[in-house]
Amino acid sequence: MKKTIFLLIALLPLMLAAREATVASPDGKLVVNINDDGGQPTYALTLEGRQMLLPSALGFTANIGDFTKGLKITNTKASQVDRQYEMRQVKQSHFHYVATLLTVDFENAKQQKMSVQFSVSNNDVAIRYLIPRQKDDNPKSAVIESEATAFRLPDGTTKFLTPQSLPMVGWERTKPSYEEEYRADAPMTEKSRYGQGYTFPCLFNEGGAWVLISETGVSSAYCGSHLSDYDPQRGYTIAYPMAGENNGNGTATAGIPLPGETPWRTITVGTTLKPIVETTVQYDVVEPLYTLNPQLSTLNPYGRYTWSWLIWQDNSINYDDQVKFIDLASAMGFELCLVDNWWDRNIGRERIAELSRYAQKKGVGLMLWYNSNGYENDAPQTPRQCMNTPMARDREMAWMKSIGVKGIKVDFFGGDKQETMKLYEDILFDANRYGLQCIFHGCTLPRGWERMYPNFVASEAVLASENVFFSDHHARQEPFELTMHPFCRNAVATMDWGGVIMNKYLSKDNRSRHQRQTTDVFEIATAFTNQTAIQCVAMQPNNLDELPQVELDFLKTIPTIWDETRFIDGYPGRYVLIARRHGQQWYVAGLNAQKEPLVLNVELPMFPAGTAVSQLIDVADKKGNVTGAAKQPLKIDKKGKAKITIQPNGGIVVF
Repeated sequence: MKKTIFLLIALLPLMLAAREATVASPDGKLVVNINDDGGQPTYALTLEGRQMLLPSALGFTANIGDFTKGLKITNTKASQVDRQYEMRQVKQSHFHYVATLLTVDFENAKQQKMSVQFSVSNNDVAIRYLIPRQKDDNPKSAVIESEATAFRLPDGTTKFLTPQSLPMVGWERTKPSYEEEYRADAPMTEKSRYGQGYTFPCLFNEGGAWVLISETGVSSAYCGSHLSDYDPQRGYTIAYPMAGENNGNGTATAGIPLPGETPWRTITVGTTLKPIVETTVQYDVVEPLYTLNPQLSTLNPYGRYTWSWLIWQDNSINYDDQVKFIDLASAMGFELCLVDNWWDRNIGRERIAELSRYAQKKGVGLMLWYNSNGYENDAPQTPRQCMNTPMARDREMAWMKSIGVKGIKVDFFGGDKQETMKLYEDILFDANRYGLQCIFHGCTLPRGWERMYPNFVASEAVLASENVFFSDHHARQEPFELTMHPFCRNAVATMDWGGVIMNKYLSKDNRSRHQRQTTDVFEIATAFTNQTAIQCVAMQPNNLDELPQVELDFLKTIPTIWDETRFIDGYPGRYVLIARRHGQQWYVAGLNAQKEPLVLNVELPMFPAGTAVSQLIDVADKKGNVTGAAKQPLKIDKKGKAKITIQPNGGIVVF
């Protein structure tokens, strides 16, 4: 008897010992360690032996059970992922995703099961939960109430984040709309402005190691999430929508059928910023939800558009002024013209049909603005109640197709609830049936939508160009903001920032109101640093006579779809240099948000060494004042390097 007791005591530490699982990237440099120590599932990330994320909690609570504690690893299954696919409206056209997929099965004290899936490529980790049916093939549905999913970063980490707004505040109670200001290199422990955490994506820096956190694969089957405020014990955690979003309509939780899964949370890591800027994980782990309408797939639905509203505002939404912007688009060889809010009231449907016919004769397609519905905020702009029900959408989109409209811009959504995600999806699906492409404004971050919804082109989800018009403060912030977004907002999704602004003054007469604070070449370069397949070139009719011919000629040639993107150099909020390839033509675009000229000696391997290429630059006098723009040769030395200079608040394009 005594011997038996001894054996049981000896075995007890083994029975209680934590179980671990490990998964590595294909190159072996990125390693994820999963542990169930103390019944608390955690994961941790190292890159080349460097700790990128400390042990961070996993799990969730649901109406069917608590999957945050008392859990043990019961099984693991690993496999290899190797897939290739094509896309046209993002930062590259051909994708080859190679990853190691590890599924870790857990069981809680009540013998309820769930799994955590890790898809690990060389610089990216995607994580999601798989929830099976439980005993006796039940339950067959679940409500996910909260997540324990955490991200613990090393002490001393700084953050580059924008806060999550309170609900139903701001202009006409339209927030949250992902339109808050960024803070760069702020202490990790600093509280968010509104006490509601931060919108995705979230960028962090720890001694030159970079971490970008976001999510992808959010459809009508789930809600969107964001990061909580920092907690000293847990770090940052996944936070669900606020109850007040969408004017209180819809739940702040997520309901799913079982078996089911959550969206992917994504973590991109690097010892340089190159993996951050070039990541494609948001598309790599999702699939199209429907097939692109052949009417769109057989044409080139992308391009440049003119937009009267940015400078001429609401008063320009009349037939005669829209003709001027169609004529401007035609003169520049641009493909599209956006007619903004109030067109149904100020122009009328019959004359919009006439305007569309006129535009088509000029080789220009129309896009039309719509209010998303109207019950979740107080935005007064019309057309309203055209996008919020299947019947209304069917009538409206059939009419648009009949008059040759190419796409829609839908504005004013109420947050991240599952109900709101369903509205996005319904609009996209119905628009695809009628051959319409979609842009969203006043909206959430797209989460893999370019691949999931093939007729989705871009979203705003950023403090955009209209704010440069509204105030001198935002005009002065433009260089900072546009050198921030390639590393965060635009790194994970296309971004309709809304305007390569060519007026020097933010007014119709180009002489009054406040000034733009950037150079012309800065603005032109943003057409390359801001990635979107439909690019707003916010020229005004007066620009045809006022701009130098070298600028006009270059603006006419701007591509909007890319086959390859490479990060060259930069630092968030200070400067950026990015190379993009369209067909066989490379463009290297740079922006400088600093107060002094930026001189860089950079490798440009996309151009033949020992040859000369062209550069569009700001010309400065001896006092450093920019006096104009010029196209000049740039020598690439025998080592493939070139010396470039970017003026303060200025830009450059090498081609």
